[in-house]
Amino acid sequence: MPGCTNCPSDTAAASNTIDPVFRRVLWVALISNAAMFFVEITASQIGDSISLQADALDFFGDAANYAISLFVLGMALHLRARASLFKGATMAAFGLWVIGNAIYRALIGSTPEASVMGAVAILALAVNVAVAVLLYRYRTGDSNMRSIWLCSRNDAIGNIAVMIAAAGVFATSSRWPDLIVAAIIASLNFSAAIHVIRLAIGEMRAEPVKTA
Repeated sequence: MPGCTNCPSDTAAASNTIDPVFRRVLWVALISNAAMFFVEITASQIGDSISLQADALDFFGDAANYAISLFVLGMALHLRARASLFKGATMAAFGLWVIGNAIYRALIGSTPEASVMGAVAILALAVNVAVAVLLYRYRTGDSNMRSIWLCSRNDAIGNIAVMIAAAGVFATSSRWPDLIVAAIIASLNFSAAIHVIRLAIGEMRAEPVKTA
């Protein structure tokens, strides 16, 4: 990849060594994201917010991605790259679902509860910033590590966007700020998915599967 400072050939050897701290960080991230999924999916129903629902799905997807990352730690590069391909496809699928749901809610929907959106977004932001800080040192690893960092970073950005949407809903008494933020979250998912998929494909080409 042009301008890549941590290309597959540079990170493959280093990534084969399992960092026990990284494993513990993944467990913290997995538990935190799973808990926030249940909080946000419940809040999205109470507050009738599509952006909270989109963010809840991000938490669910991230929890699943952290679980996959824990499973493939220490495996060969091409196996980690295949896991990254799956994660990239999942991120893109969530983005498509959010866009479709946003279009539906634009046609048939009500104004969400700004107070619920804002309160839950603040809690979610605190959780994501804490996880992002823990993962920051691993942001330039292989596609598996980088996909984890991108998920965490995008969630923090998404939480800020939900807070802005809550303010917009409160000021305008309209559902449009909520729908616009949902579309932004979906766009972040697509951007990260493309980056992860391209990097994973590059890693698979750099280390072909060996046959007996």
